[in-house]
Amino acid sequence: MTTPDAPAPRSRRSEGRRRRPAALTAVLAVALLGPLGNAPSAEAGTTRPTAVACPSGLAAKATCHAGQDANGAYYTMAVPKRWNGSLVVHAHGGPDFSYDSSSPAEDLERWAVLVDQGYAWAGSSYRRGGYGVRMAAADTENVRRLFAGRFGRPERTYLHGQSWGGNVAAKVAETYGRQPGAYDGVLLTNGLLSGGSRGYDHRVDLRVVYQYYCRNLPRPEEPQYPLWQGLPAGSTMTPADVQARLRECTGIDSDPADRTAAQRRNLGDILAVTRTPERSLATNLLYATFLFQDIVSKRLDGRNPFTNRGVRYEGSHDDRALNAGVARFSADPTARRDLSYDSDLTGRVPLPVLTLHAIDDPQVAVEHEAAYRATLRSAGQDGHLVQTFTKESEHSELSDSEYAASIAALDTWVRSGRKPTPRSIARSCGTFDGAYGTGCFYDPEFSPAPYATKIRPRPGGLRWPAMTAAQERAWSRIDGVGIAP
Repeated sequence: MTTPDAPAPRSRRSEGRRRRPAALTAVLAVALLGPLGNAPSAEAGTTRPTAVACPSGLAAKATCHAGQDANGAYYTMAVPKRWNGSLVVHAHGGPDFSYDSSSPAEDLERWAVLVDQGYAWAGSSYRRGGYGVRMAAADTENVRRLFAGRFGRPERTYLHGQSWGGNVAAKVAETYGRQPGAYDGVLLTNGLLSGGSRGYDHRVDLRVVYQYYCRNLPRPEEPQYPLWQGLPAGSTMTPADVQARLRECTGIDSDPADRTAAQRRNLGDILAVTRTPERSLATNLLYATFLFQDIVSKRLDGRNPFTNRGVRYEGSHDDRALNAGVARFSADPTARRDLSYDSDLTGRVPLPVLTLHAIDDPQVAVEHEAAYRATLRSAGQDGHLVQTFTKESEHSELSDSEYAASIAALDTWVRSGRKPTPRSIARSCGTFDGAYGTGCFYDPEFSPAPYATKIRPRPGGLRWPAMTAAQERAWSRIDGVGIAP
């Protein structure tokens, strides 16, 4: 899908930063709180923040600090020399297979615009790689506490979550947002806001539809395994191997004129049935293999949390044959419960929430925003929500001018109590674009279609929230529920 009135090209600096997430995909695929994930209350074993060099764009504007917390998570902090007294606590996307001290440092560089606007910034790498939303939420809360312990309690504290980090930040808001003085508002950008039990259904569909047409992951002569595993626990396949098989089947990296008739038909059917943009097909397939392998094999003890029972696939050259031949499976109820408890949202967020989402986001469809609004509405909290949308087609990073306008609008909302509108935020963006020149591409009239129009629902999948507050309370009493930190 193409977006009308596509944004103009960005500056060279912005484009250079934008390309880095492609490497993130390769890193992810190389291997990819109830009783679990409680925020630590002590700092034993934590290394105190030590001064480090700031990213080049902030070197003259801030002091930067880094350390490692008691759980092993690396963190980076920045305090502007002209600090406005408020803090942004950042939850990064992914999940990647592993992290080190460079992970939060790279995020600080990517969102340096927030520091440039006068906000202190703190971000955690999370204690381990792989899936775990409550774990990441606990580590995000911990970095807030560490910042306050070192620099004093900020006047106001805002959460920012990007991509999968949007799921994490929304979980932080629900889990810790009612603590007095913890957080004042939430900014979610291109967030995966439907939760884990439904947020990966499109990749479940891609995994089975791909295998129906391509029959090379696994090949017929190779050991067979259920596709909900993504890959077997002991697989030695690499991202390059998976991408080579994708090219073999679809010719995706070649000129369309050089593709065989079979490749053209395979690619056309896969894209049409799964509603996946061609430019993000490889990324989504890598997640549907390596991330699923991590969730099933490492986090859920080999249990299957996914289902495609009752799903009717449409859009191919022969839907009857596709639906008769595609692999089908049902979720293990305990695995589904544990994934839901770890990642799904109840909508019980007591804070102002502002979202920003590209209408043509190729990885996290804009319909996730419809799921989030439905979740908050069911909990009676949608009055706390303002959603904005832009005519952009990026996932990993949007315009710096829009980030600056978003955090300013959220701050004004919190300070004044006056709720902004998509139109008022769009109007304010021009002021910031005078400084950053990265463009303002808001569409104040846009409203996303329901989630089920983009992601085929499973039985019961039309109701939101995916996990009610009552379910969360009941499940929290089950020993060992969820995903271990």
